[in-house]
Amino acid sequence: MTEASNTRPVSLSSLGWSDFFEDQLEAHEAGLAPHRIATVHRARLTAISQTGPVGLTLPVHSQTGDFAVGDWVLADPQTRLLHRRLNRKTVLERRTEGSKTPQLAGANVDTLFIVTSCNADFNPARLERYLALANEAGTNPVILLTKADTATDAPAYLNQASALQRGLAVVILNPRSGDAAAALAPWCHDGQTVALVGSSGVGKSTLVNTLAGLTPGRAQETGGIREHDAKGRHTTTSRSLHAIAGGGWVIDTPGMRSLRVSDAAFGIETLFAEITELAPHCRFRDCTHAHEPGCAVQEAVAAGVLDPERLTRWRKLSQESSNQTAGRDAPRGNVGASRNKNR
Repeated sequence: MTEASNTRPVSLSSLGWSDFFEDQLEAHEAGLAPHRIATVHRARLTAISQTGPVGLTLPVHSQTGDFAVGDWVLADPQTRLLHRRLNRKTVLERRTEGSKTPQLAGANVDTLFIVTSCNADFNPARLERYLALANEAGTNPVILLTKADTATDAPAYLNQASALQRGLAVVILNPRSGDAAAALAPWCHDGQTVALVGSSGVGKSTLVNTLAGLTPGRAQETGGIREHDAKGRHTTTSRSLHAIAGGGWVIDTPGMRSLRVSDAAFGIETLFAEITELAPHCRFRDCTHAHEPGCAVQEAVAAGVLDPERLTRWRKLSQESSNQTAGRDAPRGNVGASRNKNR
Protein backbone atom coordinates (compact mmCIF):
# COMPACT_ATOMS: atom_id res chain seq x y z
CA MET A 1 0.00 0.00 0.00
CA THR A 2 1.26 3.48 -0.72
CA GLU A 3 1.89 5.54 2.39
CA ALA A 4 -0.89 7.99 1.63
CA SER A 5 -3.38 6.15 -0.50
CA ASN A 6 -4.61 9.23 -2.33
CA THR A 7 -3.03 10.69 -5.46
CA ARG A 8 -5.87 12.87 -6.76
CA PRO A 9 -6.57 16.52 -5.84
CA VAL A 10 -8.95 16.83 -2.90
CA SER A 11 -10.87 19.64 -1.25
CA LEU A 12 -9.97 20.70 2.27
CA SER A 13 -13.48 19.92 3.51
CA SER A 14 -13.30 16.35 2.20
CA LEU A 15 -9.97 16.00 4.01
CA GLY A 16 -11.69 16.91 7.30
CA TRP A 17 -11.06 20.65 7.38
CA SER A 18 -13.71 22.58 9.33
CA ASP A 19 -14.37 25.93 11.00
CA PHE A 20 -12.55 24.59 14.05
CA PHE A 21 -9.28 24.74 12.11
CA GLU A 22 -10.18 27.74 9.94
CA ASP A 23 -10.68 29.88 13.04
CA GLN A 24 -7.10 29.20 14.12
CA LEU A 25 -5.53 30.85 11.07
CA GLU A 26 -3.72 34.17 11.55
CA ALA A 27 -3.68 37.00 9.02
CA HIS A 28 0.08 36.73 8.49
CA GLU A 29 -0.29 33.05 7.52
CA ALA A 30 -2.24 33.74 4.33
CA GLY A 31 0.63 32.40 2.23
CA LEU A 32 0.75 29.05 4.01
CA ALA A 33 -1.28 26.00 2.95
CA PRO A 34 -3.06 23.50 5.23
CA HIS A 35 -1.69 19.96 5.07
CA ARG A 36 -2.93 16.85 6.87
CA ILE A 37 -0.31 14.47 8.26
CA ALA A 38 -0.55 11.08 6.52
CA THR A 39 2.43 9.21 7.98
CA VAL A 40 4.90 9.78 10.79
CA HIS A 41 8.32 8.18 10.51
CA ARG A 42 11.34 8.49 12.76
CA ALA A 43 12.96 11.19 10.62
CA ARG A 44 10.27 12.41 8.22
CA LEU A 45 6.62 13.28 7.76
CA THR A 46 4.34 12.92 4.77
CA ALA A 47 1.10 14.82 4.35
CA ILE A 48 -1.84 15.33 2.01
CA SER A 49 -2.67 18.76 0.65
CA GLN A 50 -5.28 19.89 -1.84
CA THR A 51 -2.88 18.91 -4.63
CA GLY A 52 -2.10 15.44 -3.30
CA PRO A 53 0.55 13.72 -1.12
CA VAL A 54 3.76 15.58 -0.30
CA GLY A 55 6.81 15.21 1.90
CA LEU A 56 7.27 17.90 4.54
CA THR A 57 10.46 19.48 5.85
CA LEU A 58 10.61 19.91 9.60
CA PRO A 59 11.90 23.19 11.07
CA VAL A 60 15.03 23.13 13.19
CA HIS A 61 14.60 21.60 16.66
CA SER A 62 11.30 19.95 15.73
CA GLN A 63 10.74 16.21 16.21
CA THR A 64 8.46 13.89 14.30
CA GLY A 65 7.27 12.49 17.64
CA ASP A 66 5.44 15.75 18.26
CA PHE A 67 3.05 15.00 15.40
CA ALA A 68 0.30 12.45 14.97
CA VAL A 69 -1.31 10.97 11.88
CA GLY A 70 -4.38 13.12 11.22
CA ASP A 71 -2.82 16.35 12.49
CA TRP A 72 -3.42 19.56 10.54
CA VAL A 73 -0.31 21.66 9.92
CA LEU A 74 0.51 24.81 7.98
CA ALA A 75 3.38 24.59 5.49
CA ASP A 76 4.92 26.68 2.72
CA PRO A 77 3.38 25.36 -0.53
CA GLN A 78 6.65 25.92 -2.41
CA THR A 79 9.37 24.74 -0.01
CA ARG A 80 7.13 22.31 1.96
CA LEU A 81 8.65 23.71 5.16
CA LEU A 82 6.31 23.03 8.06
CA HIS A 83 5.56 26.14 10.11
CA ARG A 84 3.22 24.98 12.87
CA ARG A 85 0.65 22.42 13.95
CA LEU A 86 -2.92 23.55 14.50
CA ASN A 87 -4.74 22.70 17.72
CA ARG A 88 -6.33 19.26 17.67
CA LYS A 89 -10.04 18.69 17.84
CA THR A 90 -9.43 15.24 19.34
CA VAL A 91 -6.31 13.22 20.02
CA LEU A 92 -5.86 9.54 20.79
CA GLU A 93 -2.97 8.70 23.10
CA ARG A 94 -2.17 5.37 24.61
CA ARG A 95 0.21 4.07 27.22
CA THR A 96 1.84 0.68 26.98
CA GLU A 97 3.19 -1.30 29.89
CA GLY A 98 6.67 -0.20 30.89
CA SER A 99 6.49 3.06 28.93
CA LYS A 100 6.45 6.44 30.67
CA THR A 101 5.74 8.36 27.49
CA PRO A 102 2.30 8.10 25.83
CA GLN A 103 2.19 7.21 22.15
CA LEU A 104 0.21 9.39 19.77
CA ALA A 105 -2.18 7.05 17.95
CA GLY A 106 -4.10 9.59 15.87
CA ALA A 107 -5.49 13.10 15.81
CA ASN A 108 -8.77 14.69 14.74
CA VAL A 109 -10.52 11.31 14.72
CA ASP A 110 -14.32 11.40 14.60
CA THR A 111 -15.03 7.69 15.17
CA LEU A 112 -12.90 4.98 16.78
CA PHE A 113 -13.59 1.48 15.45
CA ILE A 114 -12.60 -1.00 18.17
CA VAL A 115 -12.06 -4.29 16.34
CA THR A 116 -12.26 -7.65 18.09
CA SER A 117 -13.23 -11.14 17.01
CA CYS A 118 -15.75 -13.71 18.17
CA ASN A 119 -13.15 -16.01 19.72
CA ALA A 120 -10.55 -15.97 22.48
CA ASP A 121 -9.54 -12.42 21.51
CA PHE A 122 -12.83 -11.09 22.90
CA ASN A 123 -11.94 -9.60 26.27
CA PRO A 124 -14.45 -7.27 28.01
CA ALA A 125 -11.80 -5.73 30.27
CA ARG A 126 -9.58 -4.82 27.30
CA LEU A 127 -12.54 -3.49 25.32
CA GLU A 128 -13.44 -1.27 28.27
CA ARG A 129 -9.94 0.20 28.15
CA TYR A 130 -10.42 1.11 24.50
CA LEU A 131 -13.82 2.59 25.29
CA ALA A 132 -12.37 4.73 28.08
CA LEU A 133 -9.69 5.91 25.65
CA ALA A 134 -12.31 6.86 23.05
CA ASN A 135 -14.58 8.58 25.56
CA GLU A 136 -11.75 10.64 27.00
CA ALA A 137 -10.58 11.66 23.54
CA GLY A 138 -14.02 12.84 22.53
CA THR A 139 -14.35 10.36 19.67
CA ASN A 140 -17.39 8.17 18.99
CA PRO A 141 -16.61 4.50 19.81
CA VAL A 142 -18.01 1.66 17.71
CA ILE A 143 -17.19 -2.00 18.36
CA LEU A 144 -16.69 -4.18 15.29
CA LEU A 145 -17.02 -7.95 15.74
CA THR A 146 -15.18 -10.10 13.19
CA LYS A 147 -14.90 -13.86 12.60
CA ALA A 148 -18.57 -14.35 13.50
CA ASP A 149 -18.79 -17.01 10.78
CA THR A 150 -16.46 -19.23 12.82
CA ALA A 151 -18.39 -18.80 16.09
CA THR A 152 -21.39 -20.88 17.11
CA ASP A 153 -22.66 -18.19 19.50
CA ALA A 154 -22.05 -14.89 17.68
CA PRO A 155 -25.21 -13.29 19.18
CA ALA A 156 -23.77 -13.83 22.65
CA TYR A 157 -20.68 -11.80 21.71
CA LEU A 158 -22.96 -9.08 20.35
CA ASN A 159 -24.92 -8.93 23.59
CA GLN A 160 -21.77 -8.84 25.72
CA ALA A 161 -20.27 -6.03 23.66
CA SER A 162 -23.47 -3.99 23.65
CA ALA A 163 -23.67 -4.17 27.45
CA LEU A 164 -20.26 -2.58 27.95
CA GLN A 165 -21.53 1.00 27.54
CA ARG A 166 -24.89 2.69 27.13
CA GLY A 167 -25.80 3.57 23.56
CA LEU A 168 -22.76 1.74 22.20
CA ALA A 169 -22.97 0.78 18.53
CA VAL A 170 -21.82 -2.78 17.79
CA VAL A 171 -21.52 -4.15 14.24
CA ILE A 172 -20.87 -7.73 13.15
CA LEU A 173 -19.06 -7.85 9.83
CA ASN A 174 -16.67 -9.76 7.60
CA PRO A 175 -13.71 -7.43 6.84
CA ARG A 176 -13.18 -9.12 3.45
CA SER A 177 -16.76 -8.67 2.31
CA GLY A 178 -17.88 -5.78 0.16
CA ASP A 179 -20.81 -5.47 2.55
CA ALA A 180 -18.40 -4.27 5.24
CA ALA A 181 -18.10 -0.83 3.64
CA ALA A 182 -21.88 -0.51 3.45
CA ALA A 183 -22.24 -1.53 7.11
CA LEU A 184 -19.81 1.21 8.15
CA ALA A 185 -21.15 3.89 5.79
CA PRO A 186 -22.89 5.82 8.61
CA TRP A 187 -19.45 6.69 9.99
CA CYS A 188 -17.43 6.76 6.76
CA HIS A 189 -18.17 9.67 4.44
CA ASP A 190 -16.66 12.93 3.18
CA GLY A 191 -14.93 14.95 5.86
CA GLN A 192 -15.05 12.16 8.43
CA THR A 193 -12.05 10.36 9.88
CA VAL A 194 -12.15 6.95 11.52
CA ALA A 195 -9.37 5.04 13.25
CA LEU A 196 -9.02 1.31 13.87
CA VAL A 197 -7.60 -0.20 17.05
CA GLY A 198 -7.47 -3.76 18.30
CA SER A 199 -5.26 -6.79 18.69
CA SER A 200 -3.23 -8.30 15.88
CA GLY A 201 -5.02 -10.79 13.68
CA VAL A 202 -8.58 -9.52 14.17
CA GLY A 203 -8.87 -8.10 10.65
CA LYS A 204 -7.90 -4.42 10.97
CA SER A 205 -5.58 -4.36 7.95
CA THR A 206 -8.05 -6.38 5.91
CA LEU A 207 -10.78 -3.89 6.78
CA VAL A 208 -8.56 -0.94 5.81
CA ASN A 209 -7.97 -2.60 2.44
CA THR A 210 -11.71 -3.14 2.00
CA LEU A 211 -12.65 0.42 2.96
CA ALA A 212 -9.96 1.91 0.75
CA GLY A 213 -10.98 -0.30 -2.19
CA LEU A 214 -7.38 -1.33 -2.75
CA THR A 215 -6.32 -3.90 -5.30
CA PRO A 216 -4.16 -6.84 -4.12
CA GLY A 217 -1.02 -5.20 -5.47
CA ARG A 218 -1.53 -2.07 -3.36
CA ALA A 219 -3.12 -3.64 -0.29
CA GLN A 220 -1.20 -3.77 2.95
CA GLU A 221 -0.09 -7.11 4.30
CA THR A 222 -2.47 -9.08 6.47
CA GLY A 223 -1.81 -11.98 8.79
CA GLY A 224 -3.66 -14.85 10.38
CA ILE A 225 -4.02 -15.94 13.97
CA ARG A 226 -3.12 -18.96 16.07
CA GLU A 227 -6.35 -20.84 16.55
CA HIS A 228 -5.62 -22.07 20.10
CA ASP A 229 -5.36 -18.58 21.63
CA ALA A 230 -6.54 -16.25 18.81
CA LYS A 231 -3.28 -14.30 18.91
CA GLY A 232 -1.98 -12.88 15.68
CA ARG A 233 1.29 -11.45 14.46
CA HIS A 234 1.77 -7.76 13.81
CA THR A 235 1.31 -6.89 10.13
CA THR A 236 0.85 -3.12 10.51
CA THR A 237 3.93 -1.60 12.10
CA SER A 238 3.16 2.11 11.73
CA ARG A 239 0.21 4.47 11.60
CA SER A 240 -1.02 5.81 8.29
CA LEU A 241 -3.91 7.75 6.77
CA HIS A 242 -5.80 6.24 3.85
CA ALA A 243 -8.65 7.50 1.68
CA ILE A 244 -11.89 5.53 1.98
CA ALA A 245 -13.36 4.62 -1.39
CA GLY A 246 -16.82 5.92 -0.44
CA GLY A 247 -15.48 9.10 1.17
CA GLY A 248 -13.64 9.93 4.38
CA TRP A 249 -10.35 8.74 5.82
CA VAL A 250 -9.15 5.82 7.92
CA ILE A 251 -6.15 5.56 10.23
CA ASP A 252 -4.77 2.08 10.82
CA THR A 253 -2.69 1.36 13.92
CA PRO A 254 -0.41 -1.52 14.95
CA GLY A 255 -1.99 -4.37 16.88
CA MET A 256 -1.86 -4.00 20.63
CA ARG A 257 -2.67 -6.27 23.55
CA SER A 258 -1.44 -4.04 26.37
CA LEU A 259 -3.08 -0.67 27.00
CA ARG A 260 -2.49 1.43 30.10
CA VAL A 261 -5.10 4.00 31.11
CA SER A 262 -4.06 7.36 32.57
CA ASP A 263 -5.86 10.63 33.30
CA ALA A 264 -9.11 9.24 31.93
CA ALA A 265 -11.61 10.11 34.65
CA PHE A 266 -14.27 11.39 32.25
CA GLY A 267 -13.83 8.41 29.94
CA ILE A 268 -14.25 5.99 32.84
CA GLU A 269 -17.28 7.84 34.22
CA THR A 270 -18.95 7.61 30.81
CA LEU A 271 -18.03 3.95 30.42
CA PHE A 272 -19.42 2.99 33.83
CA ALA A 273 -22.42 5.31 33.79
CA GLU A 274 -24.45 3.00 36.04
CA ILE A 275 -21.83 3.38 38.80
CA THR A 276 -21.37 7.10 38.17
CA GLU A 277 -25.10 7.70 38.63
CA LEU A 278 -25.31 5.66 41.83
CA ALA A 279 -22.32 7.31 43.53
CA PRO A 280 -24.13 10.54 44.57
CA HIS A 281 -26.59 8.41 46.57
CA CYS A 282 -23.85 6.96 48.78
CA ARG A 283 -23.76 8.16 52.40
CA PHE A 284 -20.19 9.43 52.06
CA ARG A 285 -19.05 11.74 49.27
CA ASP A 286 -15.64 10.03 49.10
CA CYS A 287 -17.11 6.52 49.10
CA THR A 288 -14.84 3.93 47.50
CA HIS A 289 -17.77 1.54 46.99
CA ALA A 290 -15.77 -1.14 48.75
CA HIS A 291 -16.77 -1.38 52.43
CA GLU A 292 -18.44 1.86 53.55
CA PRO A 293 -21.91 1.69 55.16
CA GLY A 294 -24.72 3.25 53.18
CA CYS A 295 -22.99 2.61 49.83
CA ALA A 296 -25.58 2.77 47.05
CA VAL A 297 -23.26 0.94 44.66
CA GLN A 298 -22.78 -2.03 46.97
CA GLU A 299 -26.52 -2.09 47.60
CA ALA A 300 -27.08 -2.35 43.84
CA VAL A 301 -24.65 -5.27 43.69
CA ALA A 302 -26.42 -7.02 46.58
CA ALA A 303 -29.78 -6.49 44.85
CA GLY A 304 -28.49 -8.03 41.64
CA VAL A 305 -28.91 -4.76 39.74
CA LEU A 306 -25.20 -4.16 39.21
CA ASP A 307 -22.76 -6.79 37.93
CA PRO A 308 -20.02 -7.23 40.58
CA GLU A 309 -17.47 -7.88 37.84
CA ARG A 310 -18.23 -4.45 36.38
CA LEU A 311 -17.55 -2.90 39.79
CA THR A 312 -14.25 -4.78 40.04
CA ARG A 313 -13.17 -3.58 36.61
CA TRP A 314 -14.30 -0.02 37.40
CA ARG A 315 -12.15 -0.01 40.53
CA LYS A 316 -9.11 -1.36 38.70
CA LEU A 317 -9.35 1.15 35.85
CA SER A 318 -10.00 4.07 38.20
CA GLN A 319 -7.01 3.22 40.35
CA GLU A 320 -4.78 2.67 37.34
CA SER A 321 -5.85 5.96 35.77
CA SER A 322 -5.12 7.85 38.97
CA ASN A 323 -1.78 6.12 39.60
CA GLN A 324 -0.54 6.51 36.03
CA THR A 325 -1.46 10.19 36.00
CA ALA A 326 0.29 10.87 39.31
CA GLY A 327 3.41 9.03 38.13
CA ARG A 328 3.95 10.92 34.92
CA ASP A 329 7.33 12.60 34.61
CA ALA A 330 5.97 15.71 32.89
CA PRO A 331 2.62 17.09 31.72
CA ARG A 332 3.18 16.22 28.08
CA GLY A 333 -0.55 16.15 27.37
CA ASN A 334 -3.33 13.62 27.49
CA VAL A 335 -6.55 12.63 25.85
CA GLY A 336 -8.57 14.21 28.62
CA ALA A 337 -7.07 17.60 27.88
CA SER A 338 -8.05 17.26 24.26
CA ARG A 339 -11.70 16.90 25.19
CA ASN A 340 -11.92 20.28 26.87
CA LYS A 341 -8.90 22.18 25.59
CA ASN A 342 -7.28 22.91 22.26
CA ARG A 343 -3.92 21.28 21.90
